[in-house]
Amino acid sequence: MRKYHILFIISILMSIVVSCKKDRDFNTDASLKLAFSNDTVAFDTVFTSIGSSIRQLMIYNNSKDNLNISSVRLRNGSSSYFSINIDGQAGYLFNDKDIYANDSLFAFIKVTVDPNNDNMPFFVEDELIFITNDNEQTVHLTAYGQNANYIIADTKLNGYPKFKIVADSLEETRWTAEKPYVVYGHALINSYGTLVIEAGTRVYFHDGSGLWAFSEGQLIVEGTLENPVSFQGDRLEYFYKDKPGQWDRIWLMEAREGYGHFINHAIIRNGFIGIQAERFFKDNSAPLTILNTVIENHTGMGIYTRHYQLQASNFVVANCGSYALALTGGGAYSFIHGTVVNFWNHSTRTVPSLYFNNLYQNPNDGQYYANPFHFEMDNSIMYGNLNEELESYFYNGTDTSYIFNNCLLKTRRSLQEPVFHNSIKNKVPKFVNYDAFDYHLDTLCSAIGIGDPLYSSGILQYDLDGVRRNNPPDAGAYQFVPTGE
Repeated sequence: MRKYHILFIISILMSIVVSCKKDRDFNTDASLKLAFSNDTVAFDTVFTSIGSSIRQLMIYNNSKDNLNISSVRLRNGSSSYFSINIDGQAGYLFNDKDIYANDSLFAFIKVTVDPNNDNMPFFVEDELIFITNDNEQTVHLTAYGQNANYIIADTKLNGYPKFKIVADSLEETRWTAEKPYVVYGHALINSYGTLVIEAGTRVYFHDGSGLWAFSEGQLIVEGTLENPVSFQGDRLEYFYKDKPGQWDRIWLMEAREGYGHFINHAIIRNGFIGIQAERFFKDNSAPLTILNTVIENHTGMGIYTRHYQLQASNFVVANCGSYALALTGGGAYSFIHGTVVNFWNHSTRTVPSLYFNNLYQNPNDGQYYANPFHFEMDNSIMYGNLNEELESYFYNGTDTSYIFNNCLLKTRRSLQEPVFHNSIKNKVPKFVNYDAFDYHLDTLCSAIGIGDPLYSSGILQYDLDGVRRNNPPDAGAYQFVPTGE
């Protein structure tokens, strides 16, 4: 019995060996070819010297026979801008890669573009070449490279984020549109320093990075209608185009008297907080002025202030995971022709679009103080998908006032004069395409014609697109333009 038992085991082992040997047979028929998930692997614009994200390529054997890929190589070899990784190995040449019947392999591709002297995006390409049974098959690799100015944080102080000074005390620095700026850490404007960002400049922030004006520093953004200044994350792949939370914030401390912060024609998107403005060390009254600016798609707040003076006109704040406008600690605020809308759907939003209070905690002594608070919103839209999009909290004993003139609001409050003057509530504003970040008014929008021309004088005769407003004007940042005009 023992003898038969041993023979039985030997026969099983032999059958396994034969089976494995059969599985290891490879068909050398030249008619058999590979298939690929894409015939071209394309990368979006890649900043020079910084590797892109990784692209995946699937390699398929759709036949009933095993195949041996005798070689996989980059045509440009070791001089290629691209690198590949197969089975956990990185390189530019691989030999004898087996791919079994009806099976597949993963290839991962990365591109790093070396800098040159060109300020414009430039095109790089290569080919991934597969040799199987003497068949040559190719997959094209393409990428656009872009030279950039790199701001790399080099200083860390306790209690503050890591930073690099880009405008030192008594110094004016200008960022131009020639090449984009890529920021790692925080770009710091020091006390009594000024950073001027010229029209058309593109600023890209790495994860957790931002722009920071220290106490009595000054930020000036000089965008134009034709050439706005853009602030966004540094991931340029299509997947990240509308992904919020890619960078930190624009953080503005108190400016010095007569040298307030100024932002015109800017697009600030896909961060944590769009703009945070606060009096931190000194009770300066220099205002922040925001004109013709879009602040959208932030995981936290659009604009967050603490005891500040803010004037905003022809502006959009939209699609935020928390407050769109959080105006805290008192201050003075004027909003004219604003579109503040919040139909955030990346997570559950539990706080309203607009919140304000007059209670301020002094960072120097930790004590709470009630400060004067004055707020006015004119010819504006303030709407969202909550039942109540307006919340306020005021501590008694200080001068406090707020008023909405000719606005469309989402609120459960009774629109009593004089706080709510000529305003309407809970009539859904129709936008051309909110999901595509298009906040222009559609034909049946209830904000059409509800504005007062009193608040549309001077430069505000024209909307965010430069379109002349009607009489009476529409509420919001955009004047309705009928189709075909």
